[in-house]
Amino acid sequence: QVQLVESGGGLVQSGGSLRLSCAASGSIFSFNVMGWYRQAPGKQRDVVAVIGSGVANYVDSVKGRFTISRDNVKNTVYLQMNSLKPEDTAVYYCYLQQSGRPYWGQGIQVTVSS
Repeated sequence: QVQLVESGGGLVQSGGSLRLSCAASGSIFSFNVMGWYRQAPGKQRDVVAVIGSGVANYVDSVKGRFTISRDNVKNTVYLQMNSLKPEDTAVYYCYLQQSGRPYWGQGIQVTVSS
């Protein structure tokens, strides 16, 4: 079993920064994909950024503003979010996929005020 625990969310003004962290524990395999999704009120959950073996991919709306990274020793993935906009307001979910099975964190609120 795998557990994902997010931290680092909160309220920030437009143009500000936040750093999300997600620590994975349990039966973690050496190869997996980790990432972040988000879900705004009334909308579906969409991918923000994912990182595999050092390769990162981003949704177009966050390119140049967000950076995903991971620490494989700590089994932790980070999302550095800069130049935040009100439209980035959402619940952010940590994601891990290994052996074809997805795992999700409980979600953490990020609110960007204008």
